[in-house]
Formats: sequence, C-alpha cells, structure tokens
Amino acid sequence: MHIALYIRNSTNIDRQNPTTQLQPLIDKCNREGWTYEVFQEFASGSLERRTELDKLLKKIREGNTINAVMVWRLDRLGRSLKHLLDIISELKNKGVKFISLTEGFDTTTPQGELFFSIAGAFAQFERRLIQERVNAGLSRARSENKHLGRPAGSKDKKRRRHSGYLLRWQKDK
Repeated sequence: MHIALYIRNSTNIDRQNPTTQLQPLIDKCNREGWTYEVFQEFASGSLERRTELDKLLKKIREGNTINAVMVWRLDRLGRSLKHLLDIISELKNKGVKFISLTEGFDTTTPQGELFFSIAGAFAQFERRLIQERVNAGLSRARSENKHLGRPAGSKDKKRRRHSGYLLRWQKDK
C-alpha cells in the first residue's frame, strides 16, 4: 500500500517540531510494510487552501497510486467540520482510505464515519474557542490602550515614502 502522510504545523519549526507528528506515522508505515510520501507544511488549519494539501489532493484526483492518507490527528487535516467532511468525501469517492493514527478512525465503516464527524465537530469547536480567547485578549489590550500590530514604521509604506527610503530603494534597482 502507498500512503500519503500529511503533516501540518500552525507555527514555524522553532515553536512546533513536525517530527512529533512525522516519526510515529513513518514508524506505522515501516511496521506495516507500506511505502509513503510526505506532504508537510506550516499553515493554519482554518485555511481550506494549503499548498501541500492541494498538492496531495491533486495527486489523488489525477489517479496516482495513493491508497490512503494518514495524519497524526484529525485536527492536523483541518479545523472546519465542513472542510473535513468534504476532504473525506472526496477521498472516499476516489477509493482512498483515511487514517488518523492517534484516534484510530476507519472511515470505511458507519461507526468510523460517526466518530470522524464527532471528532471533526470538536476540532471546529476548539478552533472557535481559540478565536474567542484571541479576541478577548485583543479587546482587553485595546481597553488598556496598548498598541496592537507591528511597531510603528516597521512596514509603513507611507512613512517610508515620506522619508525618501522607498524612492532611494527604487532608484538603486
């Protein structure tokens, strides 16, 4: 069997090491005697369009020899229940299995589909909780008159234009 391993981290390698997800997936493939290829990226799970996920789905649509997609956890694939259901439906239509290593999903059975839907709903719920916490923190910071965003002048094109920096930079090109 040929397996696509999908690895997603929300932040860069300094904060989240992809090996935490990758090594157990590789170990499973080696134990089972499966061949594999890795699709790894740093992107938010709330995004439906992601470079490596799009490459993976394109390969499946083109009929390449991918028999299953395996992730470490369901929330690595996505945080929106609708998006997760769309991906799983597409995999099922193409005859590609879906494996969540830590959660043990087998989406080829009615029970597996049910548990997948429940876990997907929890992933979406967790995403919304994160959004609530971030928004609450931003509201608190605003009420305390704290500066939000980039430091003044760091990426301010108007300020650079007035200082002549942008004009000098264009002239050097």
